[in-house]
This record gives sequence, C-alpha cells and structure tokens, in this order.
Amino acid sequence: MLEVKGIDVYYGAIHALKGLSLEVEEGSIVTLIGANGAGKTNTLKSISGLLRPRNGAIMFKGSDISKVAPEKIVGLGISQVPEGRRVFATMTVLENLEMGAYLRKDKKGIESDLENVFTRFPRLKERRKQTAGTLSGGEQQMLAIGRALMARPELMLMDEPSMGLAPLLVKEIFEIIKDINARGTTILLVEQNAHMALSIANRAYVIETGEIVLEGTAEQLINSEEVKKAYLGG
Repeated sequence: MLEVKGIDVYYGAIHALKGLSLEVEEGSIVTLIGANGAGKTNTLKSISGLLRPRNGAIMFKGSDISKVAPEKIVGLGISQVPEGRRVFATMTVLENLEMGAYLRKDKKGIESDLENVFTRFPRLKERRKQTAGTLSGGEQQMLAIGRALMARPELMLMDEPSMGLAPLLVKEIFEIIKDINARGTTILLVEQNAHMALSIANRAYVIETGEIVLEGTAEQLINSEEVKKAYLGG
C-alpha cells in the first residue's frame, strides 16, 4: 500500500531524513520505533505532505504522492493522528469529529461514521457538546483517533498515541489500534513504547538519526539483542 523510497528531508541545513525507505503492506500494522529526535515524526509528516522530500519518492497504491498537497493526501485515503493529540481545544467534541470529515460530501455516510465513533468511544458521546480542551488526556487521544477515522482512511498514521497516558489507558489505546486494524484500516504506528508497539505489529523498523538501522518482523525485532538493550530495557 505504501512504499517510501530513499527520501531525503531537510530542515534548513539539517539533514533530517537520510535516504529513508520503508514499506507498509495493506492490512498490516507496521511500527517505527526510535529515540526522541530520531526522525519518526518527520517520517509521518513527509508521508502526510507536511514536509517535502528533496530526493526519493513516496508511493501510495502505486502513485507518487511526495509532491501532493496535504489535504489531497487525506482525500486519497491517508489520515494522521498527530503527536500530542492536537485537538481543536475551543471546539466541541462533535465539531472536532466533523472536522475530520471536512472533505466528504456523503451526509448519510458521515452520520453513520459519527455513530460508529460514538459506539467505539462512549465517553466521547457523553461529552459531545463539551469543548475538547476540557477533556482528559486519554479522552483527547480517543478524540484524535475518532477525528482521523471520520476521514474514512485506508491508511492511518499514528504518532505516539500512548504519550503521557497512564498504563491502563495505554493498554486501552493499543486494544483500540488492534480493533481499527482488524476492521480493515492499515496502520503505520510511531511509538516510543517499543514493547507495546512490537507486541501488536506485523513488521517493524528502527530509526536512528534519520536512518533506518534495523528492520524485520515484529517478532524478529522483539527478540533482537540490539533492540532489547536500546529500547526494551533488557
């Protein structure tokens, strides 16, 4: 479904991503793990069109999207759950969810998907008229996921969904990710909680200073001595 082919991305003079390549097969969960500042978020921003690669290509379902505008990339079937939730704090829960469907014209489909989000996240239904900025961290994360689902994505990019959440909520969020995938959405997951990410992924990549240094099945990486020492506390 997605093939990132040797992209170079710069922030001014800083070479942020160096010939980075990865693949995401349709129907899978692929995780990208690495330390803070390794280039995980920049990878997702490049796929979303928020950063432009200087070299290389980003292929989505066979077409190069590396020069496509971000809103058109959403229209093609890619949505992102950004790092730190990034909900619209002064808008209600319902308005945030409606923003996720801003490109869509199918009113009945939007209403149906809204009900699906409320079924999946009953707490959001209870707080549908509440402003998003007053929600707890876990509720905001659910809202960010629900907002992305409202675009009906084929590929969902998730950036640090467990960040700042209590252990019980982290477990709940990862169960939600598995459920979204089981219902047909392909997922590229960026996550510092390497153990949780590898436990649900099919394939995994390790990024260091803008370069992929390890790749393989999630099982291979979870049993790798290098990964154990650097990311799993082993």
